Amino acid sequence: MLTPGQYAQLWNGMLATVQILAGAFALGIFLSLVVGVGRLSDRRWVRGISFGFVEFARGISSIILLFIMVIAIPILLGDMIPWLRGRSVAVLGALALGVNMGGYGAEIIRGSILAIPKGQTEASIALNLNPTQRLRYVVLPQALRIILPPMGNLTIEILKGTALVSVVGGFDLMRATQNQIASMLARGAIGVTVLFVNVLVIYFILAQGVNALFRLAERALDRRFQQRPASKGVRIDATVGAETDG
Repeated sequence: MLTPGQYAQLWNGMLATVQILAGAFALGIFLSLVVGVGRLSDRRWVRGISFGFVEFARGISSIILLFIMVIAIPILLGDMIPWLRGRSVAVLGALALGVNMGGYGAEIIRGSILAIPKGQTEASIALNLNPTQRLRYVVLPQALRIILPPMGNLTIEILKGTALVSVVGGFDLMRATQNQIASMLARGAIGVTVLFVNVLVIYFILAQGVNALFRLAERALDRRFQQRPASKGVRIDATVGAETDG
């Protein structure tokens, strides 16, 4: 077993990991939506920029992207963008992971939108809805059923990726673990094994928490569609026809 002080360090590391994940998730969802919709734009230049972002975000290694975001960009752009100076590694790491998530998430959203039957879009056009209204009220609500499961898997992958933040000097669960390894080695291999088993359990619990949140979102979405009242058709009174014949 670990000492209360060691559990306290792991707790602080877990909270830092959750904060990094939350920041990366918020940015990743935003980029996924904007770029995913941009990939389907009628404007060629919008599709080109969106395609370039997706290929960059998916093609570059996460650890390289972290080094670029945490070390290179503040040095190169610190004078132009003062906000970058003094930012914590956790914030810049969350930005890097959010960009990575946005690249993969954009393809999830693009594929989910394409999976919606064309008849839905044609019906919304017949109702004289503009493209933004069609996307907001018709396409995306139906596409969410397809988006949520793979997006949940992607979020768990980003959770695992937060461990890379410790490589560039950030504090998270893995950094809290590494800080204890030296003292644990003095107790032998058993102490280090116990430490990593505890870290494994923490990551597993966090992953299950993310999975549970997405399952709740899926169930809430299913209930919303099931409880939606059927549209009322136009009722035709049979007596009208009878009076006309008379």
